[in-house]
Amino acid sequence: MSHAFDLNDDQRAILDAADRYGREQLYPLSRRMDDEEWWPDTEFRALGKEGFLGITVPPELGGAGLDLFASGLVLQAFSRWNYAFGLSWVAHENLCMNNIYRNANDEQRERYVPGLCDGSLVGCLALTEPGAGSDALGSMATTAVRDGNDYVLNGRKMYITNGPVADLALLYAKTDPGAGAHGISAFIVEMDTPGVSVAQKLVKMGFRGSPTAELAFEDCRVPARNLVGQENKGVRCVMSGLDLERAMISPLCLGIAERVLELSVDYARTREQFGQPIGNFQMIQSRLADISTEVETMRQYNYYTLGQLNELAIGEGGRGFAHKISATSVMYAADALNRALDHASQIHGGNAYIWETEINRLYRSIKLLEIGAGTTEVRKLIIAEELLKS
Repeated sequence: MSHAFDLNDDQRAILDAADRYGREQLYPLSRRMDDEEWWPDTEFRALGKEGFLGITVPPELGGAGLDLFASGLVLQAFSRWNYAFGLSWVAHENLCMNNIYRNANDEQRERYVPGLCDGSLVGCLALTEPGAGSDALGSMATTAVRDGNDYVLNGRKMYITNGPVADLALLYAKTDPGAGAHGISAFIVEMDTPGVSVAQKLVKMGFRGSPTAELAFEDCRVPARNLVGQENKGVRCVMSGLDLERAMISPLCLGIAERVLELSVDYARTREQFGQPIGNFQMIQSRLADISTEVETMRQYNYYTLGQLNELAIGEGGRGFAHKISATSVMYAADALNRALDHASQIHGGNAYIWETEINRLYRSIKLLEIGAGTTEVRKLIIAEELLKS
């Protein structure tokens, strides 16, 4: 595809607009978000009227009518300036809203998608559980039992991004507990439904301003009309959603890495030792060159992946090329960011070890990116399985 290795004028304009907004509006929030685990609710909801929600949703439902690639560019730019905000944005925008748009029926779309686009609703995805992480489907214990016109939900969901602040969850539960991954269904759950509670807000090492929760569902009655797709057919929804989620974590890594390079170059120019800027020393130059190489290769592979998955048909994913390339993309991006952050911390020296510095805040981002949406090990299993099939 023509934009796999470069941006056209429209894409460049999207990236620049999101970068400007991130620098002016989101960067000033980042320190307080990290220090206090503070959630900027008003600022997040304001993204709707600014045109930064509903990127992949058509205008008739309140969206921008753009594509996955454009969505990735917004995340890349936001993540340069406030990666915690970027994570909450992608959990809302991609994991919840885009998943609902791709898998819901027209009535459900009309009921929920416009609110997710204008910021009146904040969304989350509820998949992982206390006992179901890498084996999220096989070990899922949350159940949904049909009772008249409702399903009754019972269970717990863990590590849910936006969980403490969400108005809406796209939730997966077992409707046929004996059928393994083929007994799972997807539901849209309104978070003010009786029986839904935030069991605990989790305090994290990184991404601290992006709120994460354990959610509890106790005899929670969800209308049957909120079943997304068919009963026991949720596995297609979750697997294609995970492919898009993995592809959309790569731009988050890229945005952080771009900021890491910028900070490292600035520090190398301004920090003086032995009577001269440390950028004059070849060991520092070597590390700068390594960071730059990581950023450039991340960018190219990221754009290639987004370009390849841009036209992923609804219902597709969870297997084949899309499954492999999305896992490859996020595995490479997280590994490359880890290397870039390691070089940057050596350039910054003791400064990188101080909690309140920006480079330290960026350094604390990496571990989630190697764990979330399937660990590095799970990503390797996906890649190898697809290679051995072919």
